[in-house]
Amino acid sequence: MTERVILEAGQAAPDFSLPDQDGVTRSLADYRGEKVILFVYPQAMTPACTTEACEFQESTAPLAAAGYRVLGLSRDSVEKLRRFADRDALEYPLLSDPEHTVHEAYGAYGEKNSYGRIVEGVIRSTFIIDEAGKISHALYNIKATGHVARVRKLVGADAA
Repeated sequence: MTERVILEAGQAAPDFSLPDQDGVTRSLADYRGEKVILFVYPQAMTPACTTEACEFQESTAPLAAAGYRVLGLSRDSVEKLRRFADRDALEYPLLSDPEHTVHEAYGAYGEKNSYGRIVEGVIRSTFIIDEAGKISHALYNIKATGHVARVRKLVGADAA
């Protein structure tokens, strides 16, 4: 296995071009000049991932007011992401990366501890990216529940 990348504040966020739940290709470069929150989750329509995705949906207005766009990223197919977005009324782009190439570029795929076993898989992570495409915060191995509140505090979207 290759060495896992760990991104840090000040580094350039790896660029990507991936299809969203509607099949529209989204590139990080498209968001230059805007601040982005990219959250990486293991699998659509699972309990923890649904909780996290719905908390981001509930926070889109205050995050937008603070100047942030939300993007979700998983290994799910475009079709599964469409069902997820429809089922849970998720209005932000959900990006499909089935080959986990972008996951690896962000250090969000690799060995992790899952219920006491070391397995290879998606590492739940969130990346806050500034207008110039640089990492402001790289949060790895986060818990789904309560995470969005922490992100809102970090980006100053708490008062909204």
